[in-house]
Amino acid sequence: MSGNQPGGTPMSDATDVRGRAAERGKSAPPVWWLVFKREFVDLWTGGRVLVLLILFTLVMSVTSVLRELESQLNLIPPVEMVFLTLLSAISFGVFIGLVIGADSISGERERATLEPLLLTPAKPRQIVVGKFLAAMSPWPVTLILSIPYMFVLSQGDDSLGEAVLLGALLGGLLAAAFTGFGMLVSIWSSSNRVSLFVCLVVYLVFLIPTQWPGSAQKGDLGYLIQQLNPLQASSEFLEKVLVNNRTVAEKLPYLMASIVAAVLILALLILYAAPRVRLEGQAPGINRLRRGRSAAVLVIAGAIVALASLPTPTAQAATSNPPAPPLEVSIDLAYKTVNAGDEVEFTTVVTNKGTVDSAKLNVAMNIVKTGKGDPVDPEDWSPERTQDAPPLPPGETVEMDWVVEAILEGDYMVYMTVIPKPSGPKATSQPVASPGIHLTVKAFADTNPGGVLPVAIITPAALILIALLPRRRWRRRADKSVDSESVS
Repeated sequence: MSGNQPGGTPMSDATDVRGRAAERGKSAPPVWWLVFKREFVDLWTGGRVLVLLILFTLVMSVTSVLRELESQLNLIPPVEMVFLTLLSAISFGVFIGLVIGADSISGERERATLEPLLLTPAKPRQIVVGKFLAAMSPWPVTLILSIPYMFVLSQGDDSLGEAVLLGALLGGLLAAAFTGFGMLVSIWSSSNRVSLFVCLVVYLVFLIPTQWPGSAQKGDLGYLIQQLNPLQASSEFLEKVLVNNRTVAEKLPYLMASIVAAVLILALLILYAAPRVRLEGQAPGINRLRRGRSAAVLVIAGAIVALASLPTPTAQAATSNPPAPPLEVSIDLAYKTVNAGDEVEFTTVVTNKGTVDSAKLNVAMNIVKTGKGDPVDPEDWSPERTQDAPPLPPGETVEMDWVVEAILEGDYMVYMTVIPKPSGPKATSQPVASPGIHLTVKAFADTNPGGVLPVAIITPAALILIALLPRRRWRRRADKSVDSESVS
């Protein structure tokens, strides 16, 4: 953003850019670096980015205190609070990059500063690269500002380091994708207002599905949208890896949306749109749009043909229920009363009571709330929901250890299900259930606020002081210039 901001230098001072390059000759730095430096100084001394970051820290302070208070009444695991804080940081960082990108070119046009910039020896692609790097600069600061909040909310949990690394990766990809998209719209928009409006609408379109209730995100269509929407895919990836202890390799498909979006948008921005920056906003030509529409029609038609060619499921003949396998599963715990946040450990024993070897076995944990309330997601209660067992010879047993972390207050029934592997694609098997564990979870109460209040107060206060320093210097320079003029 290159307006004449207090404490900043106009981005489009063409004479200065050309003069610096001429003075340094062959040793002059690349033009994109000069553009980046000027844009970077303008962004951070102008005050707009700092104001947005101050608002971000204020929001983070309020939400962190509320989450800590909520955990006193209905315990939220520290790792889940870290996840929610990281997700807020990514969403806000993406939003800042999108807004800066949307103003980068169309804003220059309206301020009449783009023409002098294009008259310099700098190529349009170098200008766009410099502006893009400057627009990305708020994202690392946003992540750094969120670390103190995640640190106090993690309460010493080991997930903090992994959260920061994954957040830096995913947040960087999303920030690059949305910042690049904002610059694309800015290049092709006829006015700054149109550019900002389009970018905000697109951001809301991607953000709204992340707020849908869990039931609306289930099914084949829901999972497809989760994987195609970069914001939702990133949220799903972080939640499953950080909160539900899934591996990165297992949830890699959700990471691909952010990677593909960043690569495609940056390629379109740098290779196609940047060399075509003009004094007036110009969207791709009508012929290109027509070809694009034709390609879209062909893709849709191909998808319809592919769906129509899928084999239609045929009705299966009614079969009788398979006999119950001679398996028995027992648990060494019948009931227990704990506080929210406590861990419950127990052992199951699976025995083959038959006369032949059993099939390969899968033992799954199930948790059901016996009273009213939201259904339980077992993935939030245990890092390991299922375990496999090899075929058991007659009379043999296998022991399995389990850990359940009590999350919410209430009465629950925990039981295990043994599922023999079917013998073929057209065969089935009869699961065997164990006795239940009656788990009573009491509310967790703690008067210690978790140390979040000092961070919630100091972080925004320090940022406000930092934001005021450039303005004080600017006022002092203005006063000195006035005094010198009056003396002369």
